[in-house]
Amino acid sequence: MTDRYAVIGNPIEHSRSPQIHSAFARQTGEDISYGHILGGLDTFEDDAAGFFAAGGRGLNVTVPFKERAFALADSLSARASAAGAVNTLIADAQGVRGDNTDGIGLVRDLACNHLFGLAGARILLLGAGGAARGVLRPLLDEKPARLLIANRTASKAVALAGAAAGIGNVSGCGLDDLAGLSFDLIINATAAGLQAKVPDIPNDCLAEGGWTYDMLYSNEPTAFVDWGRAQGAARALDGLGMLVEQAAESFRLWRGVQPDTGPVIESLRAA
Repeated sequence: MTDRYAVIGNPIEHSRSPQIHSAFARQTGEDISYGHILGGLDTFEDDAAGFFAAGGRGLNVTVPFKERAFALADSLSARASAAGAVNTLIADAQGVRGDNTDGIGLVRDLACNHLFGLAGARILLLGAGGAARGVLRPLLDEKPARLLIANRTASKAVALAGAAAGIGNVSGCGLDDLAGLSFDLIINATAAGLQAKVPDIPNDCLAEGGWTYDMLYSNEPTAFVDWGRAQGAARALDGLGMLVEQAAESFRLWRGVQPDTGPVIESLRAA
């Protein structure tokens, strides 16, 4: 019997998750179907519950529902609890479990696909919303020399850093506090790119040989990718690899099988 999975969000038509998970299923021989659900802004909880009541085995959750999925889950993984958000829901005998695979997706893309050395690096994380929360703990687990969270509203960055105190060398500040600082890796976790904008940061805060990473992805280079190239970044990456890697972790949680992400990333790039 074919097991049903889906991604739920609003909007959802642009999602590449059905394409990615269908590729994983073909690669591994797993008997699944994977669709997409346009969640109602006022009915997300009912939409998700209805999917599981009808026999659905798992959901990926995208904007704007990750925090609501956190509240919906009957139990949470440690990384979901740390993130305060859920992007993967898993139905089992005990109910619906919530997990967050965004952080491991980012780390795997940087460290495994692109061979960036996170240990000992000076990292600037732009933004203090759900996207930043989802990747903060996994980044700190890689032991960077320093991780600075910078946000337009400084108090949110300071609060997020405070919640991770004791895990690593992490602090928070406002965007206007970055003058004179230099970083080996700058990660954009803001939504500025949705309006083709770049966070207001100094042009000289990227160290020589430094990398930039935009958690957004697009058919064309994002505004932050263009910014990184203009600053002479050794690599200016978008979030397509992260998307595939976080999906692979969801697939493993659902099916107990780890798919090979390389061919899937290559096919999406080619398309």
